[in-house]
Amino acid sequence: MGPTGRPLSDFPTPAPLSGHGPARIVSLCNQKGGVGKTTTTISLAASLAEYGRRVLVIDFDPQGALSAGLGIGTHEGLTIYDLLLNPKRPAAEAIQETRIPGLDIIPANIDLSAAEVHLVNEVAREQILARVLRQVTSDYDVVLIDCQPSLGLLTVNALTASHGVLIPLECEFFALRGVALLIETIEKVRDRLNPAIELDGILATMFDSRTLHSREVLERVVEAFGDDVLETVIGRTVKFPDASVAGTPITSFAPEHPAAKAYRQLARELVARGAVA
Repeated sequence: MGPTGRPLSDFPTPAPLSGHGPARIVSLCNQKGGVGKTTTTISLAASLAEYGRRVLVIDFDPQGALSAGLGIGTHEGLTIYDLLLNPKRPAAEAIQETRIPGLDIIPANIDLSAAEVHLVNEVAREQILARVLRQVTSDYDVVLIDCQPSLGLLTVNALTASHGVLIPLECEFFALRGVALLIETIEKVRDRLNPAIELDGILATMFDSRTLHSREVLERVVEAFGDDVLETVIGRTVKFPDASVAGTPITSFAPEHPAAKAYRQLARELVARGAVA
Protein backbone atom coordinates (compact mmCIF):
# COMPACT_ATOMS: atom_id res chain seq x y z
CA MET A 1 0.00 0.00 0.00
CA GLY A 2 1.14 3.52 -0.75
CA PRO A 3 1.05 6.52 1.62
CA THR A 4 -2.43 7.47 0.34
CA GLY A 5 -3.80 4.13 1.61
CA ARG A 6 -4.31 2.77 -1.91
CA PRO A 7 -2.38 0.06 -3.77
CA LEU A 8 0.65 1.51 -5.54
CA SER A 9 0.39 1.50 -9.32
CA ASP A 10 3.32 0.86 -11.61
CA PHE A 11 3.25 3.81 -14.01
CA PRO A 12 5.10 2.91 -17.21
CA THR A 13 7.79 5.04 -18.80
CA PRO A 14 6.01 7.30 -21.31
CA ALA A 15 6.43 6.35 -24.96
CA PRO A 16 8.38 8.80 -27.13
CA LEU A 17 6.28 11.35 -29.01
CA SER A 18 6.25 11.37 -32.81
CA GLY A 19 5.91 15.17 -32.88
CA HIS A 20 5.43 18.18 -30.63
CA GLY A 21 2.37 20.28 -29.84
CA PRO A 22 -0.21 21.50 -29.35
CA ALA A 23 0.55 21.86 -25.66
CA ARG A 24 -1.78 21.10 -22.80
CA ILE A 25 -1.66 24.02 -20.35
CA VAL A 26 -1.66 23.19 -16.63
CA SER A 27 -1.75 25.72 -13.77
CA LEU A 28 -0.15 24.85 -10.45
CA CYS A 29 -2.34 26.69 -8.06
CA ASN A 30 -2.92 27.13 -4.33
CA GLN A 31 -3.70 30.40 -2.59
CA LYS A 32 -1.61 29.33 0.40
CA GLY A 33 2.09 30.02 0.08
CA GLY A 34 4.87 27.58 0.89
CA VAL A 35 3.07 24.44 -0.25
CA GLY A 36 5.53 23.44 -2.98
CA LYS A 37 4.05 25.02 -6.13
CA THR A 38 7.34 26.35 -7.48
CA THR A 39 9.35 23.28 -6.49
CA THR A 40 6.74 21.08 -8.16
CA THR A 41 6.68 23.21 -11.32
CA ILE A 42 10.46 23.01 -11.66
CA SER A 43 10.83 19.33 -10.83
CA LEU A 44 7.80 18.14 -12.83
CA ALA A 45 8.89 20.17 -15.86
CA ALA A 46 12.41 18.75 -15.68
CA SER A 47 11.05 15.21 -15.31
CA LEU A 48 8.77 15.61 -18.34
CA ALA A 49 11.71 17.01 -20.32
CA GLU A 50 13.72 13.91 -19.36
CA TYR A 51 10.94 11.84 -20.94
CA GLY A 52 11.32 13.70 -24.22
CA ARG A 53 8.56 16.27 -23.80
CA ARG A 54 9.03 19.88 -24.86
CA VAL A 55 8.04 21.93 -21.83
CA LEU A 56 7.48 25.65 -21.31
CA VAL A 57 7.14 27.00 -17.77
CA ILE A 58 5.57 30.38 -17.03
CA ASP A 59 6.70 32.24 -13.92
CA PHE A 60 3.44 33.91 -12.88
CA ASP A 61 4.52 35.01 -9.41
CA PRO A 62 6.06 38.49 -8.87
CA GLN A 63 8.55 36.93 -6.44
CA GLY A 64 10.24 35.28 -9.43
CA ALA A 65 11.09 32.12 -7.49
CA LEU A 66 10.58 29.86 -10.50
CA SER A 67 13.04 31.91 -12.57
CA ALA A 68 15.60 31.91 -9.75
CA GLY A 69 15.12 28.18 -9.17
CA LEU A 70 16.09 27.54 -12.78
CA GLY A 71 19.06 29.90 -12.66
CA ILE A 72 17.46 32.52 -14.93
CA GLY A 73 18.19 36.24 -14.55
CA THR A 74 15.01 38.32 -14.52
CA HIS A 75 16.17 41.92 -14.91
CA GLU A 76 17.43 41.70 -18.46
CA GLY A 77 15.18 40.86 -21.38
CA LEU A 78 11.42 40.54 -21.59
CA THR A 79 9.25 38.96 -18.90
CA ILE A 80 5.66 37.77 -18.75
CA TYR A 81 4.73 41.25 -17.51
CA ASP A 82 5.80 42.80 -20.83
CA LEU A 83 3.66 40.31 -22.73
CA LEU A 84 0.59 40.96 -20.57
CA LEU A 85 0.87 44.71 -21.12
CA ASN A 86 1.33 44.26 -24.86
CA PRO A 87 -0.27 40.96 -25.98
CA LYS A 88 0.60 41.77 -29.60
CA ARG A 89 4.32 41.55 -28.80
CA PRO A 90 5.70 38.17 -30.02
CA ALA A 91 5.71 35.84 -27.02
CA ALA A 92 8.74 34.02 -28.46
CA GLU A 93 10.85 37.09 -27.67
CA ALA A 94 10.41 36.46 -23.92
CA ILE A 95 11.19 32.73 -23.99
CA GLN A 96 14.57 31.72 -22.54
CA GLU A 97 16.24 28.32 -22.65
CA THR A 98 17.21 26.73 -19.34
CA ARG A 99 20.10 24.38 -18.59
CA ILE A 100 17.70 21.45 -19.00
CA PRO A 101 17.34 20.29 -22.62
CA GLY A 102 13.73 20.62 -23.76
CA LEU A 103 12.75 23.00 -20.94
CA ASP A 104 12.15 26.71 -21.64
CA ILE A 105 10.83 29.52 -19.46
CA ILE A 106 9.08 32.87 -19.66
CA PRO A 107 10.46 34.56 -16.54
CA ALA A 108 8.94 37.10 -14.13
CA ASN A 109 10.15 39.69 -11.68
CA ILE A 110 8.66 42.16 -9.21
CA ASP A 111 7.20 44.24 -12.06
CA LEU A 112 4.46 41.61 -12.34
CA SER A 113 3.00 42.85 -9.04
CA ALA A 114 1.74 45.91 -10.94
CA ALA A 115 -0.03 43.86 -13.59
CA GLU A 116 -3.38 43.62 -11.82
CA VAL A 117 -3.57 47.44 -11.57
CA HIS A 118 -2.82 47.82 -15.28
CA LEU A 119 -5.18 45.07 -16.40
CA VAL A 120 -8.21 45.91 -14.28
CA ASN A 121 -9.71 48.26 -16.90
CA GLU A 122 -8.87 46.08 -19.91
CA VAL A 123 -11.61 44.47 -21.98
CA ALA A 124 -11.68 40.68 -21.39
CA ARG A 125 -8.94 41.15 -18.80
CA GLU A 126 -9.25 37.54 -17.61
CA GLN A 127 -8.22 36.23 -21.04
CA ILE A 128 -5.03 38.19 -21.70
CA LEU A 129 -2.66 35.36 -20.71
CA ALA A 130 -4.63 32.94 -22.91
CA ARG A 131 -4.07 35.26 -25.89
CA VAL A 132 -0.34 35.41 -25.12
CA LEU A 133 0.06 31.62 -24.83
CA ARG A 134 -1.93 30.96 -28.00
CA GLN A 135 1.14 32.11 -29.94
CA VAL A 136 3.47 29.40 -28.58
CA THR A 137 1.44 26.31 -27.66
CA SER A 138 2.07 24.64 -31.02
CA ASP A 139 5.81 24.46 -30.19
CA TYR A 140 5.43 22.58 -26.88
CA ASP A 141 3.83 19.47 -25.43
CA VAL A 142 3.19 20.89 -21.96
CA VAL A 143 2.94 24.42 -20.55
CA LEU A 144 3.11 24.70 -16.74
CA ILE A 145 2.07 27.95 -15.04
CA ASP A 146 3.46 28.61 -11.56
CA CYS A 147 0.75 30.79 -9.96
CA GLN A 148 1.22 33.24 -7.11
CA PRO A 149 -0.31 32.41 -3.69
CA SER A 150 -3.51 34.38 -4.27
CA LEU A 151 -6.87 34.05 -5.99
CA GLY A 152 -6.62 37.45 -7.68
CA LEU A 153 -6.73 38.52 -11.32
CA LEU A 154 -3.40 36.91 -12.25
CA THR A 155 -4.51 33.51 -10.96
CA VAL A 156 -7.88 33.87 -12.71
CA ASN A 157 -5.94 34.63 -15.93
CA ALA A 158 -3.90 31.44 -15.43
CA LEU A 159 -7.02 29.33 -14.82
CA THR A 160 -8.78 30.85 -17.83
CA ALA A 161 -5.81 29.95 -20.05
CA SER A 162 -5.48 26.38 -18.70
CA HIS A 163 -6.82 22.99 -19.66
CA GLY A 164 -6.11 21.61 -16.20
CA VAL A 165 -5.18 22.50 -12.62
CA LEU A 166 -2.75 20.69 -10.35
CA ILE A 167 -3.07 21.58 -6.66
CA PRO A 168 0.06 21.02 -4.55
CA LEU A 169 -1.13 20.58 -0.96
CA GLU A 170 1.16 20.59 2.05
CA CYS A 171 0.34 17.81 4.50
CA GLU A 172 -0.56 20.28 7.22
CA PHE A 173 -3.93 21.21 8.69
CA PHE A 174 -4.04 24.90 7.71
CA ALA A 175 -3.17 24.05 4.10
CA LEU A 176 -6.12 21.68 3.99
CA ARG A 177 -8.60 24.38 5.04
CA GLY A 178 -8.12 26.48 1.89
CA VAL A 179 -8.60 23.75 -0.70
CA ALA A 180 -12.40 24.00 -0.70
CA LEU A 181 -12.17 27.73 -1.50
CA LEU A 182 -9.72 27.06 -4.31
CA ILE A 183 -11.94 24.37 -5.85
CA GLU A 184 -14.89 26.78 -5.59
CA THR A 185 -12.84 29.35 -7.53
CA ILE A 186 -11.98 26.76 -10.20
CA GLU A 187 -15.70 25.94 -10.53
CA LYS A 188 -16.56 29.63 -10.96
CA VAL A 189 -13.93 29.93 -13.69
CA ARG A 190 -15.39 26.83 -15.36
CA ASP A 191 -18.92 28.28 -15.23
CA ARG A 192 -18.07 31.79 -16.40
CA LEU A 193 -14.81 31.81 -18.34
CA ASN A 194 -13.35 28.42 -19.25
CA PRO A 195 -15.80 25.47 -19.52
CA ALA A 196 -12.97 23.11 -20.52
CA ILE A 197 -10.88 23.39 -17.34
CA GLU A 198 -10.42 20.18 -15.33
CA LEU A 199 -8.95 19.31 -11.96
CA ASP A 200 -5.95 17.17 -12.91
CA GLY A 201 -5.20 16.20 -9.34
CA ILE A 202 -4.25 17.13 -5.79
CA LEU A 203 -0.58 16.45 -5.03
CA ALA A 204 0.37 15.85 -1.41
CA THR A 205 3.68 17.59 -0.66
CA MET A 206 6.01 17.93 2.33
CA PHE A 207 4.77 14.61 3.65
CA ASP A 208 6.57 13.20 6.69
CA SER A 209 5.53 9.62 7.37
CA ARG A 210 7.12 9.80 10.84
CA THR A 211 4.52 12.28 12.12
CA LEU A 212 0.95 11.39 12.99
CA HIS A 213 -0.17 14.86 11.84
CA SER A 214 1.10 14.33 8.27
CA ARG A 215 -0.50 10.92 8.05
CA GLU A 216 -3.85 12.17 9.41
CA VAL A 217 -3.96 15.14 7.03
CA LEU A 218 -3.22 12.90 4.03
CA GLU A 219 -5.92 10.47 5.17
CA ARG A 220 -8.45 13.33 5.41
CA VAL A 221 -7.52 14.63 1.96
CA VAL A 222 -8.08 11.18 0.42
CA GLU A 223 -11.42 10.86 2.29
CA ALA A 224 -12.55 14.25 0.98
CA PHE A 225 -11.29 14.11 -2.61
CA GLY A 226 -10.93 10.41 -3.43
CA ASP A 227 -9.35 9.64 -6.79
CA ASP A 228 -8.57 13.33 -7.38
CA VAL A 229 -5.66 12.80 -4.96
CA LEU A 230 -2.66 11.58 -6.91
CA GLU A 231 -0.93 8.38 -5.82
CA THR A 232 2.45 10.10 -5.94
CA VAL A 233 3.35 11.80 -2.66
CA ILE A 234 6.29 14.18 -2.28
CA GLY A 235 8.24 13.82 0.95
CA ARG A 236 9.86 16.56 2.97
CA THR A 237 13.62 16.91 2.44
CA VAL A 238 16.40 19.49 2.79
CA LYS A 239 17.53 18.69 -0.76
CA PHE A 240 14.88 21.00 -2.22
CA PRO A 241 16.33 24.26 -0.84
CA ASP A 242 19.83 23.01 -1.73
CA ALA A 243 18.72 22.50 -5.34
CA SER A 244 17.05 25.94 -5.38
CA VAL A 245 20.27 27.61 -4.25
CA ALA A 246 22.10 25.78 -7.04
CA GLY A 247 19.49 27.03 -9.55
CA THR A 248 18.79 23.54 -10.86
CA PRO A 249 15.96 20.96 -10.51
CA ILE A 250 16.40 18.23 -7.93
CA THR A 251 16.27 15.70 -10.78
CA SER A 252 19.64 17.09 -11.91
CA PHE A 253 21.01 18.15 -8.52
CA ALA A 254 20.45 14.77 -6.84
CA PRO A 255 19.10 12.43 -9.54
CA GLU A 256 19.01 9.33 -7.33
CA HIS A 257 17.40 11.02 -4.33
CA PRO A 258 13.91 9.69 -3.40
CA ALA A 259 12.43 13.15 -4.07
CA ALA A 260 13.80 13.17 -7.62
CA LYS A 261 12.38 9.68 -8.17
CA ALA A 262 9.03 10.86 -6.77
CA TYR A 263 8.82 13.70 -9.29
CA ARG A 264 9.65 11.32 -12.14
CA GLN A 265 6.83 9.10 -10.85
CA LEU A 266 4.55 12.15 -10.80
CA ALA A 267 5.39 12.83 -14.45
CA ARG A 268 4.60 9.21 -15.35
CA GLU A 269 1.34 9.30 -13.36
CA LEU A 270 0.15 12.49 -15.08
CA VAL A 271 0.96 11.01 -18.50
CA ALA A 272 -0.91 7.83 -17.55
CA ARG A 273 -3.90 9.93 -16.42
CA GLY A 274 -3.88 11.86 -19.70
CA ALA A 275 -3.19 15.13 -17.89
CA VAL A 276 -0.08 15.73 -20.02
CA ALA A 277 1.09 14.31 -23.33
